[in-house]
Amino acid sequence: MAFAQDSSSPSGGGGGGGGSQSQSGGGGGHGHDEGPTEADFRNVDVQHFFGYIWVAFVSAFILYQIVFHLVRYLRTMACLNNETQRYFATPHALYAWFKKNFLDAPLFRTRHHREFKLSTAINVGTLPSRLQMFLLVGYFATNVGFCAWSIDWSQPYSNVAREFRNRTGILAVMNMIPLFLLAGRNNPFITFTGISFDTMNLIHRWFGRIVVLEAIAHTAAYFANKVRTAGWAELTEKITGKSEFLTWGFVGTLTFCFLLIQSPSPVRHAFYETFLHLHICAAALAVAAVWMHLNGRPQQFMLYGVVALWVFERTMRLARLIVRNVGSGGTKADVEVLPGDALRVTVRMARPWRFRPGQHAYIYMPLVGLWTNHPFSLAWSEEEEELNVASMVADEKGLPMNRQDILEMRKTSMSFIVRRRTGFTERLYKKADLSAAGKFTTAAFVEGPYGGEDLTSYGTVMLWAAGIGITHQVPHVRDIVARYANGTTATRRLTLVWIIQSPEHLEWIRNWMTQILSMPRRREILKILLFVTRPRSTKEIHSPSSSVQMFPGKPNVQALIDQEMQEGIGATCVSVCGTGSLADDLRRVVRDRESKWNVDFREESFSW
Repeated sequence: MAFAQDSSSPSGGGGGGGGSQSQSGGGGGHGHDEGPTEADFRNVDVQHFFGYIWVAFVSAFILYQIVFHLVRYLRTMACLNNETQRYFATPHALYAWFKKNFLDAPLFRTRHHREFKLSTAINVGTLPSRLQMFLLVGYFATNVGFCAWSIDWSQPYSNVAREFRNRTGILAVMNMIPLFLLAGRNNPFITFTGISFDTMNLIHRWFGRIVVLEAIAHTAAYFANKVRTAGWAELTEKITGKSEFLTWGFVGTLTFCFLLIQSPSPVRHAFYETFLHLHICAAALAVAAVWMHLNGRPQQFMLYGVVALWVFERTMRLARLIVRNVGSGGTKADVEVLPGDALRVTVRMARPWRFRPGQHAYIYMPLVGLWTNHPFSLAWSEEEEELNVASMVADEKGLPMNRQDILEMRKTSMSFIVRRRTGFTERLYKKADLSAAGKFTTAAFVEGPYGGEDLTSYGTVMLWAAGIGITHQVPHVRDIVARYANGTTATRRLTLVWIIQSPEHLEWIRNWMTQILSMPRRREILKILLFVTRPRSTKEIHSPSSSVQMFPGKPNVQALIDQEMQEGIGATCVSVCGTGSLADDLRRVVRDRESKWNVDFREESFSW
């Protein structure tokens, strides 16, 4: 992979950065010193154009977020004392068309989040949405266009190969900057643009494929010209050690190809932890190889940005871990077996943590998973004050506790519900299951928080969950009910639909739902619908009250949505966290009604 001009090939300055000079001689050129050529200046233009495209793309999404937050704020303020909210029930025709045909639209008919599986063990992945595909294809086409732009294809073959090689090399290096930026958990553009981490992951994967294709094209162009002018023998001699420049370039290309081979969904999902470690190591090797390949050349300055982004992101993660988990006895996790192959992980943080609905965090448990970490949705959080022992100490000393002493005793308790799968969760479940009383306590580290979502500007909120997806929706229920009681939300109608296989799954959140059902004014706003798909007998299905109802079988998605559409108040949000088939069914039904119903569709997913 020759990302810059080889010193033995005819060019000045390596096809970018315009001003350096090199001695040509061999490679099909005429031996003389030459300054920046017209092609070099065009390559600089390409770098500028790409920068403008990135700025325009990010600015458009930031502007969209600003407008969205302003509308949400104004709607909330206008609806605090408005019980009808009729004005906000009517959709804006143009925005409704955009949502139906692009923002919420699957690529083809109805399938988006439901995975393609060749077997129970082989997962091929999901389809992107229509808007995602439009942006990805547009960016890919832009790269293809810039690879060919301003190159005179009628000139001699060696000149065409040289210009094409330099152009693809520069584009590959430039694309490495957003590639590494979008890979990080602390990616600032998630906050600025409102694009989900799941979508950022999708963009990251396709940016990586573009980088690999451009690196291959770059290397192939050099090889073709070198073989044509000097033969395979000289090319092999240079690659195998005579030219450090070519050796490292070739190593970089091979490493990129390895990253491409291990990137398909079946490989990632089948051996995720192995994939992740190999992916990080290979990415580091690729950057090092390109760095050595570009040593002393103008394009190397772009790699400073790549390395800086990686170092900054890792430093932020380490800082989060230290601040959240070190001191005050450290962070501890209680792991308890629940019915239905599930676990409740209750983490007592070393430092207080301000919790918001829709957040997730990464959990490290060194005794179970060494340095590996895994993301889980935060299902519950509360403040615990460990004052019993402290009070005893105060009595013994005869000294009253001051406010600072009390604050130091305060702990944030966070709970996660984890479904038993493979890998880390399997090891965690087995350890808990073999422990006394089906639970154990271990040291832990929690990295985060990440994400967060506010649904309180909607007059009507309908939350759908399937199985373990309830962990994403419970915090929203508690938050909206609490805000309704103190008059700080526009929401007047809140419906939770939870689909489970067995009534024993109710144990996952029983204690939390008991607290929610005892909250002030809960009956005025909250309705809970439980659907049990595999009940052992009809006796298990009984509705505790009119506001908490239980039904056998699967829900009629269309009927429930239509009921909400008829009885809802103001603007509506339909949120789903669950299986791909449920999400796709809801998406289809909501899209069909967006032209006459002011409804926003939110889908929480976390794919790799």
